[in-house]
Amino acid sequence: MNQRETFGSAAKATALPLRTLLKMLVPAATGFLSVLVCHLYQDSLFSELANYPRTVLLFLWLFGTMMWCAFGVVRHGEAVAERLGEPYGTLVLTLSVIAIEVSLLASIMLHGENNPTLARDAMFATLMIVLNGMVGAALLMGALRYWEQEYNLAGARAFLMVIAALAVFALIIPNYTKTAPDPIEAPAKALLFAVITVLFYIVFLIIQTMRHRAFFAEPESDGAHELLGNEIEEHVRQPGSLGFHIGMLLLTLAPVLLLSEYLAIIVDFGLEGLGLPDALGGVMVALLVLSPEGLTAFHAALRNHLQRAVNVCLGSALATIGLTIPAVLIIGLITGCQVHLGLDEVQTVLLILTLFMSALTFGGVRTNVLQGTVHLLLFIVYVALIFSP
Repeated sequence: MNQRETFGSAAKATALPLRTLLKMLVPAATGFLSVLVCHLYQDSLFSELANYPRTVLLFLWLFGTMMWCAFGVVRHGEAVAERLGEPYGTLVLTLSVIAIEVSLLASIMLHGENNPTLARDAMFATLMIVLNGMVGAALLMGALRYWEQEYNLAGARAFLMVIAALAVFALIIPNYTKTAPDPIEAPAKALLFAVITVLFYIVFLIIQTMRHRAFFAEPESDGAHELLGNEIEEHVRQPGSLGFHIGMLLLTLAPVLLLSEYLAIIVDFGLEGLGLPDALGGVMVALLVLSPEGLTAFHAALRNHLQRAVNVCLGSALATIGLTIPAVLIIGLITGCQVHLGLDEVQTVLLILTLFMSALTFGGVRTNVLQGTVHLLLFIVYVALIFSP
């Protein structure tokens, strides 16, 4: 192939059809239109929240728009990650998703009465949704279709080792120290917790993207996995240049950050005005952040590409707990908001049980229906305990 043909092929690969461009612009345009409507009619829209049917519709509109934009952010983030390579691609995608979560947490924390347990509830919800809900559903769907599935044992163990250490360090140890790492009561300890948590994540990121990348690759088999992996890459590959996807990522991310302030008004009303369980705020934040990656994991499991599903699920949990808690603690230091990280007794037992079951699930090289079913049952228990602690 000569130079002219090579240039033509590259240009064709980055060419963006008008229909595709418009499809990518719709979520951002809808998001900015929603921001404009909320800004212009804020007094009338949010003045009568006691009108429950209207408030529910308002919540569904804002949450649905933010969810739509979040899917767009993840899609463009994956395109940027593909073009930049590792570790920069992973960082861009991770920071984009974490920006959504931190903006939501900050908005809810700073609106109305301070909710000191919101960050803790969001972290706990993330772990329960990922390790029990997403992992359980992915394993069950894959097992029902392929009977048994393989994954890279070394990669799964690496994920779980760091997740378990961070979960215990951030969500259990604060209950057993003389002074909790609260930004108001113990700012030095809060800063120390934030720094150590970030260091945990940075060390793992270096291991994952540089030193031991093979740990997180699909295990070698008869070639079926390699073929399926190529099919998935073709399925998710997006046309357009690097600059285009970076611009679209920022453009699609902006309305999510702006709408979080208005969604916080409704969430605050539900938690304080209606007396809904405080844990629901954390669940809502976790669902908004994890939904795009959850669908990616399910599609990968159904294509018999379990290692990709494991990387997406466990990577989401690790990135969330590794970066969101430091961000929230720093916000607390700056604004003077209280942040309580320690779980209560029931949550602590459920977290330890989940980590133990996850270690057993990923203790071999194959998964089946049993593991998926057990994790889904644990997830049902978690949801039931929210409404009946």
